[in-house]
Amino acid sequence: MAKDPTDAFADALAYATDAGQRLVLMLDALRQRAIQYEEHVSQPAPHVLDYEAELICDGRGLPKPVNYVLVRIVPPQGMLIDPTRRPFVVVDPRAGHGPGIGGFKADSEIGVAMKAGHPCYFVGFLPDAVAGQTIEHVALAEATFLEMVIARHPEADGKPCVIGNCQAGWAVMILAALRPELFGPIILAGSPLSYWAGVKGQNPMRYTGGLLGGSWLTALTSDLGAGTFDGAWLVQNFENQNPANTLWSKQYNLYSKIDTELERYLGFEKWWGGHVTLNAEEIQFIVDELFIGNRLACGEIRASDGTAIDLRNIRSPIVVFCSKGDNITPPQQALDWILDLYGSVDEIRSYGQTIVYAIHDKIGHLGIFVSAGVARKEHDEFASNIDFIDVLPPGLYEAVFEPKAGADANPDLVTGEWVMRCEARTLDDIRALGGNDLDDERRFATAARVSEINLSLYRALVQPWIKATANPVVAKAMQAMHPLRLQYEMFGPKNPFLSWLDAAVSGVRQKRQPVAGDNVFLNAQEAASAQIVNALDNWRQLVEQMSEQAFRSIYGAPLLQSAVGIDTSSERRPRSAPKSRLHAELLAKRIDELRAGMAAGGVLHASVRALLYVGMARESADERSFEAIRRLREQGDSARRLTLSEFKSLAREQFFMLLIDQEEALRTLPGLLPPDQEERTAAFELVQQVATARGPLSGDPAGRLDEIRRLFELAAPVGSNPPGKLRIVTRQRA
Repeated sequence: MAKDPTDAFADALAYATDAGQRLVLMLDALRQRAIQYEEHVSQPAPHVLDYEAELICDGRGLPKPVNYVLVRIVPPQGMLIDPTRRPFVVVDPRAGHGPGIGGFKADSEIGVAMKAGHPCYFVGFLPDAVAGQTIEHVALAEATFLEMVIARHPEADGKPCVIGNCQAGWAVMILAALRPELFGPIILAGSPLSYWAGVKGQNPMRYTGGLLGGSWLTALTSDLGAGTFDGAWLVQNFENQNPANTLWSKQYNLYSKIDTELERYLGFEKWWGGHVTLNAEEIQFIVDELFIGNRLACGEIRASDGTAIDLRNIRSPIVVFCSKGDNITPPQQALDWILDLYGSVDEIRSYGQTIVYAIHDKIGHLGIFVSAGVARKEHDEFASNIDFIDVLPPGLYEAVFEPKAGADANPDLVTGEWVMRCEARTLDDIRALGGNDLDDERRFATAARVSEINLSLYRALVQPWIKATANPVVAKAMQAMHPLRLQYEMFGPKNPFLSWLDAAVSGVRQKRQPVAGDNVFLNAQEAASAQIVNALDNWRQLVEQMSEQAFRSIYGAPLLQSAVGIDTSSERRPRSAPKSRLHAELLAKRIDELRAGMAAGGVLHASVRALLYVGMARESADERSFEAIRRLREQGDSARRLTLSEFKSLAREQFFMLLIDQEEALRTLPGLLPPDQEERTAAFELVQQVATARGPLSGDPAGRLDEIRRLFELAAPVGSNPPGKLRIVTRQRA
């Protein structure tokens, strides 16, 4: 049925009124953003933290000064912090934006850590780098920061948990490889460590360096900036990855939801527009050694004293959080460093490393840090269960989250709204995510060599002329003219063409008339917006396909590969971590020590060995089991005297004994038990309670528990726990 012309005219009039009002309000929003930007950058230490912070250390006063600072997060009124819990230290990325994204609202990394009772610290930075500072100087400063945090918490049961967001992740890993004794568990959120990795037809950002001819352009940009690299160019690179959002969706979303979107928009833009600078030495290191060279995961980066930075030196558990929806740091770039370093899970265990990864299905790169839903689920679970992660036996695990509502057994042992379970994985599980083949690795190795050649040519032929003409005045003018900064000037209060806006906004707010949701013209607007987004996405996909084809053709050419010294006949990957004979010798010595010590120990050693033997059959660990252990540790006389690190050491020792010789470890287990039958029964009840904390056993785990019962010389089964309730036994002595 045709619509009445009068109704159509009314719809058109209502839509025109609404559209005009939206335009005025959007211009006002852009002006507010510009005012906010000017206020933000005028501050001596701009940040977006939503918490009060107390300065602990200014890196500019260190022997090798840097523009980094350490602050203590002051808990909000009414929030209780447990001094015995390990502190959390959140390190934000210096990737073009200012600091604070790790704690810019209650549902954030800092927010959930404090909610779990942990003291929190934040490592941020000032807008401008100190002259002469390098990435190594920053690492030394962060080591000093961690020493200060540790000294401030002598009662804490464990070293600090350090969260490295995005680019801060690789910086944290470098420091942890050099100073492993400073770290508790490490959480890498959206952090790229294997820059070549990706999937064919996806992840186009990894081709950028090769298509630009390498890092000579980075050097040129720094030289034009008189030794300073403008971080706005890094932000521009992020913007270029999604032209549909950059050129249309972000602005349209504000326009179409102008009545409700303003606060969120301004909050995000405050961080997104807080551009910072880096020294030429810093950005050159990042691009040469990481982005294009991909040297970190292969142990090819060295400190100034010649020390090789080997990530296998890290002794703390490493939690990798990434997402399939992240086009900046896809899962391959977050995880494939594991494949670069290790040939098997047994090799991971031989270094005593525990690696836990969690892969989100769809959240984007920024959502890993800013999404409230992610904070309330993944980050909350990591914070609540950080001690559980710390005591996991060495190996590779995937963190799986299930709603607490589905936990029938002992729900009182679950601290949050989700149950975290760590399931054992192999390297094949990571390979199954997709990645490079040998030919792809050769292409990226060729691009890295070409980059080195082009950079050398630039430094020899062009750089002297650029440095002779560049000066700080011109550099500042270039920064001001950057497209991302010009938009603030265009819509700022200094623009005389927007002088009419104040009166117009006042009138619009008094007479605001939002259009009805079923307005035909509004629906046409939404359809047109969807078509624009679709067109821009198609254009992006076409450019990405052409870029990938160009990269593969250019750097896959056998002649170019041979010319730059890539051996096309070798079956060895161009980048792979070398094996260590010293490690093999030390490992063999340690195995002999473990064999010799299997018969040594007491009932606590026997109970932990028995529990691990049963749990290994499940190939997973549940937070409820650890919570049961924690409660039992608080009761036991001997166990209570063990710190968390001592308990972790004991558990790892028993785990390795079972790995190297399970038969002998079980044969010697009865000799660790006390002669008193009542004490043996009490010890077995503890093992049974923990083993069944996540639910009744069946199959192989149940058979192993029966085997342990026999080893404890118990003739009849001990009564099992009733479903959903953990029965704490108080008569144990260890």
